[in-house]
Amino acid sequence: MPPAFVEFLQFLLSGITSGAIYALVGLGFALIYNASHVINFAQGEFVMLGGMLTWALMSAGLDLPLAIGAAVALTVLAGLALEKLAIEPARDADVVTLIIITIGAGIFLRGVVSVTLGKDFHPLPSFSGDDPISVLGATIMPQSLWVLGVSALVVIALQLFFRYTLLGKSILATSYNRDAARLMGVNVGFVLLLSFGLSAMLGAMAGILIAPITATNFEVGIILGLKGFAAAILGGLGNGLGAIVGGLLLGIIESLGAGYISSDYKDAMAFVVILGVLFFMPSGLFGRRRTERV
Repeated sequence: MPPAFVEFLQFLLSGITSGAIYALVGLGFALIYNASHVINFAQGEFVMLGGMLTWALMSAGLDLPLAIGAAVALTVLAGLALEKLAIEPARDADVVTLIIITIGAGIFLRGVVSVTLGKDFHPLPSFSGDDPISVLGATIMPQSLWVLGVSALVVIALQLFFRYTLLGKSILATSYNRDAARLMGVNVGFVLLLSFGLSAMLGAMAGILIAPITATNFEVGIILGLKGFAAAILGGLGNGLGAIVGGLLLGIIESLGAGYISSDYKDAMAFVVILGVLFFMPSGLFGRRRTERV
């Protein structure tokens, strides 16, 4: 293969891997926003908790699969606690207040983890070895295949959940019209609680999948949370498909920009592109256009 093609393919594979993580985090933002119209800026801390708790549980002697399962469960409990203890009592507050609450919750979680688990970076072992796999001259790590495969399975599972289960349809009904859903017998409070639990699960899985590649520490959720939010905004806040496409696009843009221009501007280039898209398409790529009568 021509060297230029191999180089491009290498950047593309790297970007798709990162983009899959951003898509999972972005889906978490979309789930909560659809159900409650709350932008949860503690979503990045769910990502951090997934990786850090898995490392801590493995250090305590659990095998990797058990540590992963327990870490996801504990992160889901943290998401449920956030909704029950912080969001539900302030549900009638304005949007800015709710955003500040989620930011404060994120700071609290980072502080607890830094005090209890330390501030060092901790790698997780790869799920199936570290020998690179050759793809048309480029290479991809086995862990990247885990990232792509698990992300694809999660997306498919969520689609089936929303289409074929009563709980999934209840979440969709609540996202379209909360009052109408309540009149039809949907327990809106439980739906909101469930959306935070699912969002925490997605964040934890993203943090666990990426930790063998980048390692994890108590601050890793800050940048991943911002990238996930950017993915959700790029695709159209509240649109699940948009979050997936936005995440993949964001990852590819970052990787190609870092490879062909400079890694120093990796983050800046991605956000400049997002600002450009939102300047011309304020609702994002797949967001619903709304008109208001004044």
